[in-house]
Amino acid sequence: MNIEIAGDDALMIYFAAAAGPAPTAQIQAARGILLRELPGVIRELVPGFASLLVIYDPWRVRPRVLCRRIAGLLASLSDGEVAAGGTLELPVYYSGPDLALVAGHSGLDIDTVIACHSGVDYQVQAIGFAPGFAYLGDLDERLALPRRSNPRLRVPKGAVAIANRHTAVYPQASPGGWHLIGLCPIPLFDPGRQPPMPFAVGDRVRFRAIDRGAYLALGGQP
Repeated sequence: MNIEIAGDDALMIYFAAAAGPAPTAQIQAARGILLRELPGVIRELVPGFASLLVIYDPWRVRPRVLCRRIAGLLASLSDGEVAAGGTLELPVYYSGPDLALVAGHSGLDIDTVIACHSGVDYQVQAIGFAPGFAYLGDLDERLALPRRSNPRLRVPKGAVAIANRHTAVYPQASPGGWHLIGLCPIPLFDPGRQPPMPFAVGDRVRFRAIDRGAYLALGGQP
């Protein structure tokens, strides 16, 4: 674990070189410890794939002092300290324009691709790019594809996509370079709702295959 100064009122804690279940669990545990042990000092904690941005009150503590304090608090950090997150099930109508491409790349038929994608629980490893866009890992390596060389100018809201070892659902229409394999009718970001997202870093997401009729009945767009 490394701690670096990241601005006048911020520190960055690095837990690993890459995303994975272990750093995600450590970030969760660290968030709980820092919020509990540094009330009034911490203004915000922003988790990343393998890091945690700590935004603090610079009038309450000097950065070097805070670095030492955090290092002491997290010196014996254990993955086991984190409570198990919730599990969210999302229905998916597997009909994306890149579904056949993924099947061809993997050497699997489309039904097997769907079974592989929906047959595991994914961990929310980070939330970013857009509000409600959750990076879910780890995708079955047989389905892994690099991002598209030519991103689409508009990806529809609810599009289920894959890139490298991650999968995600676009919470609103936006440009995007991931491969589209399906559509989810469930809204994933609503600023008027508390909380605005149905998941948090460390939670689990499970996909369930549905047909077009069920997709439309759940509010999906034709």
